[in-house]
Amino acid sequence: MYEYESSIDDNDLKKVGLELMFMTPERCSSEFGITAVELAKLVELPIEIVKKKLNILKECELVHVKGINPKYWKFDNYKFQRMDEDDDIYKLLCCFDDVDFDRYFTY
Repeated sequence: MYEYESSIDDNDLKKVGLELMFMTPERCSSEFGITAVELAKLVELPIEIVKKKLNILKECELVHVKGINPKYWKFDNYKFQRMDEDDDIYKLLCCFDDVDFDRYFTY
């Protein structure tokens, strides 16, 4: 099991998680996913913070990583759908109160 200090207001983790959750193959530069550098540019956060948040998501098995240099990150919808609803990260990623979906979808 992963270690996560419960912080329902971890906006950086939420940004990274939601960006990966709604990442389509067309928005990735590789079929394997997106690099941390590309993700940091999308969410407008420093690369160090993005890497920490990616590791949190990796520990709870919500993202998979492929490759060594560069590492490609991809969200695991299957694992997310099977998470415990009382899990703090699940609650964080399911709270859509302040989410602008126009960022992820074009209508």
